[in-house]
Amino acid sequence: QVQLVESGGGLVQPGGSLTLSCAASGNIFGFYIMGWYRQAPGKQRDLVAGISSGGGMTNYADSVKGRFTISRDNTNNTVYLQMNSLKPEETAVYYCYLDRYGARYWGQGTQVIVSS
Repeated sequence: QVQLVESGGGLVQPGGSLTLSCAASGNIFGFYIMGWYRQAPGKQRDLVAGISSGGGMTNYADSVKGRFTISRDNTNNTVYLQMNSLKPEETAVYYCYLDRYGARYWGQGTQVIVSS
């Protein structure tokens, strides 16, 4: 089993920054992709960013390119999402995910509110 625990959400003003963290534990030996989705009220869950097992490959939603940066620390089994220039429409619950050998695991989500 795999457990994912997110942290770092909160209230931020438009144009501000936040860094989300997601710590993985459990049966996570081997190669696994990690990343982030977000879900705004009444909307579907959309991919924000993903990062390969070694960290050498990343992908981003077009809407966040140039503003968000995903990274990972495999020593601590943690993935990060640095979010800059946040917009009110990016208010959502942000979910961490981990893909390992055909299975996807989710965190419980962390709320991000972008508002003045």
